[in-house]
Amino acid sequence: MAKPVRKAVLPVAGLGTRVLPGTKTTPKELLNVVDRPILSYIVEEGRAAGIEHFVFVTGRGKGAIEDYFDHHVELEAQLEAKGKLDLLADVRRDLPRPGEMSFVRQMSPLGLGHAVWCARDIIGDEPFAVMLPDMLMMAGTAALAQCVEAHNRTGSNIIAVEPAPEGETNKYGIVALDGRDGRLNRMTGMVEKPPLGTEPSNLFISGRYILQPEIFELLARQGKGAGGEIQLTDAMAELMKVQPFHALEYDGTTYDCGDKIGLLRANVAYALARPELSEAARAVIQALL
Repeated sequence: MAKPVRKAVLPVAGLGTRVLPGTKTTPKELLNVVDRPILSYIVEEGRAAGIEHFVFVTGRGKGAIEDYFDHHVELEAQLEAKGKLDLLADVRRDLPRPGEMSFVRQMSPLGLGHAVWCARDIIGDEPFAVMLPDMLMMAGTAALAQCVEAHNRTGSNIIAVEPAPEGETNKYGIVALDGRDGRLNRMTGMVEKPPLGTEPSNLFISGRYILQPEIFELLARQGKGAGGEIQLTDAMAELMKVQPFHALEYDGTTYDCGDKIGLLRANVAYALARPELSEAARAVIQALL
């Protein structure tokens, strides 16, 4: 029986250069989608998947993230005094339970693999999730919950994937599969940004992983890869030689909020999905066309 997935690593040390200048003073993970920061949706997804402990790997200038997940005493007191209890509940909805969150500093920008490795002592010897915090996944059943269910069935490493837009497989990390039957298939490899016409499938890695703890030993000795950084995909490819990996074509849609147009798309999609906002949002969109 597979060990339960109780912990998630959220690498939030990145500079958000694709959405500058907005991220000059505001962490990209705290940019709003409608009326909530991106991280609020990510944590909500993790909780829906049974995550008990979130490990944020932060960096210089990211102190606002830790502040967001803390009480704002003056604001809360004002809202309570004015009887704005609905707003007060919204402000408090993301507050963590005692011991639910840890914050680890990544001292140097050495890549996603290095960021994950920085969480090793808190994760310990158990499977864990990695949630890329600029990738919002809109789904009926939380995307990570779908991954956890696949992990419970297979006991293997799980990578969430989805079809790349036609003609754009060269922009993503693409998985190779040992056959394709349904939404969950065993992987045989990964290719980063393959030239068009050489891609092993049309499925790209979309930002949710469940990994076994042996990945940490590989990351510890992993040399620098693409971009001069320690790449998580390199360590996963090494681990795949001795452990099974499955690609889960999850049921939902990914919005890349680290990209200006992706962030805009997320705002539109999430506004349209809100019953109290959808009619007004649709009217505004139609008026602008």
